[in-house]
Amino acid sequence: MWQQPTPVAWVLAAMLAFAISLTPSVSTAGKVPGSVGPQGFLIWETPRNLPELAFEDKKGKPLTLADLHGKVVLLNIWATWCAPCREEMPTLDSLQAQLGGEQFEVVALSIDHAGRGAVEKFYRETSIKHLRMYIDPSTLAASTLGIEGVPTTLLLDREGREIGRLVGATEWDRPAMVDFITRTIVEVSH
Repeated sequence: MWQQPTPVAWVLAAMLAFAISLTPSVSTAGKVPGSVGPQGFLIWETPRNLPELAFEDKKGKPLTLADLHGKVVLLNIWATWCAPCREEMPTLDSLQAQLGGEQFEVVALSIDHAGRGAVEKFYRETSIKHLRMYIDPSTLAASTLGIEGVPTTLLLDREGREIGRLVGATEWDRPAMVDFITRTIVEVSH
């Protein structure tokens, strides 16, 4: 005999559906991982071209991913309202402090509807010092890049092609992750 699901069952079902929605869909995306890096970072067998993506810097200057050509880029799509995003931002800031420069940049791209003000406030409150501020005023970055949940981070080669992706938050300044990014910077230089 069928019974009405309890509120707990509904909550568990909703949580499961949300978790599934955050899991990369290899068959849907058509991207078959060639290998898996630290923290479940999926590395594609071949680099993937990305669609044009427009965003702005802190001063409102229009940019695209083409403006970053020549650098290995860790493109993190995040929002101030996302708790896991908030938790990982200091580790992204630390990674930028350790590896950022001519060869590599962490690009933390906010998709906040509240815009620049919300991001500036967050940077002040959390003492983010090394990450540049990037804003997507259109809030279309996630759909443009095929991202189903935040945070999602894409690793781009020097030509702006996606070479890997991590769905969910991680500690970017852990030694295994720093070593992985360092090796990638060297590998895509040759």
